[in-house]
Amino acid sequence: MTKLVRAAVLTNYLEVTQYLGFNPRDVLADAGLTRAQLQAPEQRIPIDAAVRLLEDSAIASGCQSFGLSMAESRHLSAFGVVSLLLSHQRTLRDALQVVVHYRHLMNDSLAILIEEAGKMVIIREEVVTESPMPSRQATELAVGVMFRLCSALLGSHWHPYSVNFTHQPPDNLQLHRRLFGCTLEFGSEFNGIVCSDASLDMTNPNADPAMARYAQSYLDSLLGDAGPSMLFEVRKAIYLLLPMGRATIEQIAQTQGMNVRTLQRRLKDDGCAFNDLINDVRRDLVLRYLENPNYSLGRIADMLGYSMASSFTRWFISQFGMPPAAWRAQKPTHSKPLSASNES
Repeated sequence: MTKLVRAAVLTNYLEVTQYLGFNPRDVLADAGLTRAQLQAPEQRIPIDAAVRLLEDSAIASGCQSFGLSMAESRHLSAFGVVSLLLSHQRTLRDALQVVVHYRHLMNDSLAILIEEAGKMVIIREEVVTESPMPSRQATELAVGVMFRLCSALLGSHWHPYSVNFTHQPPDNLQLHRRLFGCTLEFGSEFNGIVCSDASLDMTNPNADPAMARYAQSYLDSLLGDAGPSMLFEVRKAIYLLLPMGRATIEQIAQTQGMNVRTLQRRLKDDGCAFNDLINDVRRDLVLRYLENPNYSLGRIADMLGYSMASSFTRWFISQFGMPPAAWRAQKPTHSKPLSASNES
């Protein structure tokens, strides 16, 4: 079954194209979408079509930061009906938990993980598509919207350490500097935001507990019995945890709120095995990683869960019919390698 997202994920797409003086007629047609669909926020559109539209629009318009341009003008209201609950959360920590819990009502393609390490917090985000495809623009849109959510709730108290992207930087960083105002790290091992744990516990002066309870009751009625696809949710969890070396069946089962035997049974009922899902995600991620000149083959092997480069090479040959070095040589990147931390 084709995975769908609300057309609201492309809110202000047409406004951005107008601002850039770009006519999106052809890229909309190529993605199988129409202007009318984008103007109906609650209409569901294919995930892959939405991601492809952003990538093609960046190329056709000549704007390498097309997705981030959309994020810059997003407001809290862009979260749809969830925005009312978000605006009345007591802390940013509570608001992020709302985003994770109700993500199905906002953007079913977005995988989010809040990782706490001492006094530092990493808000990891991944855009997961059904078919392997570039997702740079969708990723920058997602991270930009998350950044603006945090800023809307904390105002002048929002001072993250860094914003991180796995891809290489655009030629012009003006928009990134203006929107984020903090250290930018490209060629990173994850996409997301790094901030202090104290930021998560700052109090929202506009929070109203009564309004929060009302909004939550309403949202729960919208969830109904038909939640997101478990297979897709497991796939998103693997996307987040595999580069961290934590995509074991035990860890993934925990993210789904079930034990290992239950997860295995549910996957079997859907005609799938856990190792098959791991392999599918590896195939998606390895092509993304190989296009990044910052990543050595040894680093890629480690991020995909291989302790030995030779094991990674054998797996790659079995999947793609050639060694990873040969694949990379056939598809040279136009970006120059950068250090992991390259913008202050």
